[in-house]
Amino acid sequence: MPLWLDLLRTPMAAPETPRLKTMRRTFQVLCILCALTVAFVSPLTAIIGRFAPIGIAALLISTAVYTAFYVVRKNRADQAWLDAATSQETAS
Repeated sequence: MPLWLDLLRTPMAAPETPRLKTMRRTFQVLCILCALTVAFVSPLTAIIGRFAPIGIAALLISTAVYTAFYVVRKNRADQAWLDAATSQETAS
């Protein structure tokens, strides 16, 4: 079988658990919020005042920390799933 066909048939990630799906959606919302707050920093500063940059910084830091947690958890799930798939192939 050609390599490209074998790669197409091979799943590259673990099936998403409800917890990982929630984490992915939260990550996406945090990224969108970061983009919006950075894009609208001037109006936010006019409305909130000097606390706007502090809030934006807190959002950016929390997004970075949450991203690290998500990536670690997702990689752990993918690796466990690939290990299980590999051990089933060698047992067959």
